[in-house]
Amino acid sequence: MNHMVTIEGRNAVIEALKAGRPIAKIMLAKGVRQSHSRVVKGLAHKAGIPVVETNRAELDAMGNTANHQGIIALGAAVHYYKSSIDILNETQDKCVSPLFVILDEIQDPHNLGAIIRTCDAVGATGIIIPKRRACGLTAAVAKSSSGAIEYVPCARVPNLVREVDNLKERGFWIAGASARADKTIYEADLRGPLGIVIGSEGRGISSLLRKKCDFLVRVPSMGHVPSLNASVAAAVILFEVLRQRQ
Repeated sequence: MNHMVTIEGRNAVIEALKAGRPIAKIMLAKGVRQSHSRVVKGLAHKAGIPVVETNRAELDAMGNTANHQGIIALGAAVHYYKSSIDILNETQDKCVSPLFVILDEIQDPHNLGAIIRTCDAVGATGIIIPKRRACGLTAAVAKSSSGAIEYVPCARVPNLVREVDNLKERGFWIAGASARADKTIYEADLRGPLGIVIGSEGRGISSLLRKKCDFLVRVPSMGHVPSLNASVAAAVILFEVLRQRQ
């Protein structure tokens, strides 16, 4: 069920307006840089959305993130799809080789936002997140994604293993990101319908999900620290997918 949420920060609000997200009103702090307020006011005017100027203290009290940049929109919650198949049914005409990013209990909103931003950059079909023990599409995620959250469909599902089975039945290969994999991302074939599983910041991919992967891949590293941050690893892998497909 959708409810009123805050969309915070200049880029997040601008992208929400461009994407036509249902927005009730926009709160603008007095003293916001004129070039920023002009863009927001122009887009809001076209969409018939009221803009209310107020003091920064009121926005501080209203916001969920520490860095709203003096701009907050009040809008409907981001739409979650029930499954990856729902996303496929909506995008199948646009997508030759679908690409899903399956996130296993990513809990840090900044990591999730950064991954969504990368998904938008590489043209991923969508992301899949679990309903439990994972971050949802919060205001902090929207801010970290710089507005990309408006363009990357997200399925929030009760069971990732079942979701992977559904994709495999439809001809997808499933690749798991693991620092212990034998094969590097440069040795693997990442073309064709693909799902990439990215594990949580702490324990990586769960054993059940790992067993469902058709193969594991790693990002080659010469460093002393055992693994990359989840969003950095996702970015390196996803841009290699894009390179191979181009």
